[in-house]
Amino acid sequence: MKKYNIEKSEEEWKKVLTPEEYRILREKGTEAPNTGRFNLHFEDGTYKCAACGEKLFESDSKFESGCGWPSFDEAIEGKIEYVQDRTFGMIRTEILCSNCGSHLGHVFDDGPTETGQRYCVNSASINFEK
Repeated sequence: MKKYNIEKSEEEWKKVLTPEEYRILREKGTEAPNTGRFNLHFEDGTYKCAACGEKLFESDSKFESGCGWPSFDEAIEGKIEYVQDRTFGMIRTEILCSNCGSHLGHVFDDGPTETGQRYCVNSASINFEK
């Protein structure tokens, strides 16, 4: 099992995360589309892991994808772990915070920018800092 810089028991995570954050970040849940607070949020700043505070995405990589979740075309280098996800009869690439192993969402190769990437992220898995 991979070791992360930030490691806590599930009971410790439950104490520091809201029930919705815990469901998404630690149980690999997904929020309903078009409900997250950062879906249509476009201020200048940095998006950080809601579990550990690690910087993950800069605001200049965020774009409106129309998918219902915050979308980014690139992550800060070295801040994301990529894991093959074969749930629900699909093959996708899950994205995790490389600092604490928390689930953020998935990345797809259908982005409209020059990177071709669409990091589809749950709002509950991130916080924003101006």
